[in-house]
Amino acid sequence: MSRARTARRIAAGAAFGGGGIGLLGAATVGVLLAEVQLAKRTVGTVTTDRTSPPSADGMYGTEFARPGQPALRMAMLGDSTAAGLGVHRARHTPAALLASGLASVAERPVLLRGVALSGAMSNDLDRQVRLLLADGAQPPDVCVIMIGANDVTHRMPPTQSVRLLTDAVRRLRTAGAEVIVGTCPDLGTIEPVYQPLRWLARRVSRQLAAAQTIGVVEQGGRTVSLGDLLGPEFAARPRELFGPDAYHPSVEGYATAAMAVLPTLCAALGLWPEADRLDASRNEDMLPVAKAASAAAGEAGTEVLAGRAPWALLKHRRRQRLAGADPVDASGAEPVLPEPAP
Repeated sequence: MSRARTARRIAAGAAFGGGGIGLLGAATVGVLLAEVQLAKRTVGTVTTDRTSPPSADGMYGTEFARPGQPALRMAMLGDSTAAGLGVHRARHTPAALLASGLASVAERPVLLRGVALSGAMSNDLDRQVRLLLADGAQPPDVCVIMIGANDVTHRMPPTQSVRLLTDAVRRLRTAGAEVIVGTCPDLGTIEPVYQPLRWLARRVSRQLAAAQTIGVVEQGGRTVSLGDLLGPEFAARPRELFGPDAYHPSVEGYATAAMAVLPTLCAALGLWPEADRLDASRNEDMLPVAKAASAAAGEAGTEVLAGRAPWALLKHRRRQRLAGADPVDASGAEPVLPEPAP
C-alpha cells in the first residue's frame, strides 16, 4: 500500500474513531523488537550533566517595541525536540531561535511561552493546550508544535496519535491561533540504529508524518516536514548535528531545524515575502492532500497548507539564517540562566 493511502487510512481512522491501524506487519515485529533492544543500549543516554532544557520563556525583539503596539504572542508545544533538550543556553533552543527570528521579520517584540515537555507523546498535548488556554489567558497569535517521535518509539497507535494532535490543533485554531506543526522526524537517521530497524523506523515515522499532515491541514493548520531532522546535513554530518546522546539535535542541529520552520511561521502571520501560491521554479505543486502529505514526508523542510478542498499546496520556501538571542523577562531585565555544570 502506498504511503498516501496508508496516511489517508490513518487520518480517517483518527477522524472517525477507528481502532489502531498498525503500520507494520506482524511478521516484522520479532525482528523489530530485537533491534530495539540493541539500539536502546547506545541511543538516548545523555552524557551531559543537564537533564532538562533551559527555559526560553520571555520577550524577544524588545528593540522593536513601539508605544501602543502589542507584542506578538508565540507558544511552543511538543516533546523534547520542541523544548530543546541537549542544549545549555535558552538562546539555542528552537523556541528562542524562532521567537527571535519572528521578531526580526515582524519588527515587533515577541512574547514566548513554552509548554513543551521532554518525553511527551501526543497524549500530553491536551495538558499543554489547557495551559495556554486557561481561563483569563490571552491565546497565542501563533503556535508551533513538534511531536511524534515518542509516539513511534512507545508504539502509540497511529490513529490515536493523529487524533490527539488534530484535536489540539482544532482547539488552538478555534481560539484564534495560527498553528504550525513540525511532523514526526525520520527516526531512520539515528546513527546507532542498524538495519532492519533503520528501514522500519524510517517507514513508520514517515507514514505517521504524512498522516499528521492530513489531519493538521484539514483543521486549517500548516505543517513542515522534519524528515531527516530538517535537512540532508544530518545524514552527511551526524556527529556534528546530533547532540551527545546521538538522538537529539546539537546546537547547530536545532538552528538548522528552526531555519526550516521560520518561513512557514512568518507566512502564517502574513509576514513572509513569498505568497501562498505556486512557484514553479521551486518545484512547488498543488496536489490532493494525501499525495501532498506523502510527498512532504519524503522531503525534509517541505511545507503543506490547505488549498481549495480537497487540494493542498506543497511549498519549498527559502530559508533564512538565524541568530540566537536570549529572552528578556516581563520586567525588562535579562534573566539569569544557569550555566552548564563543569
